[in-house]
Amino acid sequence: MASLLLSNPNRRPWRRNARIIRPMAHPLTSHKKPVGLPTRGKTASNRLRRVDNFALLYEPSLLTRTDGLFRDSLFVDLGYGFDARTTLESASRFRRVNPNLKILGVEIDKERVEAALPFADDKTFFRLGGFNLPLRTGEHVRLIRAFNVFRQYEEKDFAPAYEILAQRVLPGGLMIEGTSTPFGQLWSANVVRRVLESDGYVPHSGMPSSSQKQASGIQGWDFEALVFSTNFRLGFDVEEFQTILPKNYIHHVVAGEPIHDFFEAWKRAAAEAVGAKVYGLRQWFSAAAEGLAARGYKIDLHKKWLSKGWLIWRL
Repeated sequence: MASLLLSNPNRRPWRRNARIIRPMAHPLTSHKKPVGLPTRGKTASNRLRRVDNFALLYEPSLLTRTDGLFRDSLFVDLGYGFDARTTLESASRFRRVNPNLKILGVEIDKERVEAALPFADDKTFFRLGGFNLPLRTGEHVRLIRAFNVFRQYEEKDFAPAYEILAQRVLPGGLMIEGTSTPFGQLWSANVVRRVLESDGYVPHSGMPSSSQKQASGIQGWDFEALVFSTNFRLGFDVEEFQTILPKNYIHHVVAGEPIHDFFEAWKRAAAEAVGAKVYGLRQWFSAAAEGLAARGYKIDLHKKWLSKGWLIWRL
């Protein structure tokens, strides 16, 4: 891809820290059209900080694994936006635990890739691509973060895109895919794990009922959890999370659907626990989660999650 963008012989190579970053030919991106559509591309500094912090806490070993193909595998920031900031911020956070982690920012807009190329180095790459990730021969993926990407698509496009992405992720790898508010105060996301049919893959039943058939057709992914995150700066209102649900849920918050029942139960639990609000929003959030768990939902009640504003519904 980079060779296409910089093919003009009169254009000087990008320089960064007085070192020339020479573009390399990439057979996948040079002849395969990226699958997907450009996003609006708007972002803000540290918008996805809580997503990264969640990933670091959820499964720390995923970012530090060096066994087998994981040794040189990539973290992929899919659809990073009009500039490279989210990818570079993730590089800074994740390399605190794995200094050698390779990171790939993927965008379907050529101008956005061109703008990011000056920040590339021997472990940080920016390439033109879509759901068919622009990997080089021998490259593999351990973790994908795809935020504010699927919201513009039709629901019918959800499963096919997931299946394409699964082809590039190592078994045991993860994808965190969801939607956030403009400054990241609130977000919700699917946490899905790459599995193989031979691993006994059985899709979870936590998907909306009208999406069950679709979910069972998403080969290679196990829907592990639906996660809700708040930094409490906007208060705590359960209904706010309904506006930023992942694509496979957002159109199903209607009577008779499991996700609708979930939110109704969460609202009742929050109302019953409102007395805890006098001790702070975090205490109210935690008490509401406990009430939700008492209603039969598999909520992770560990303090490390709830005290930091993460509610994890184990599917």
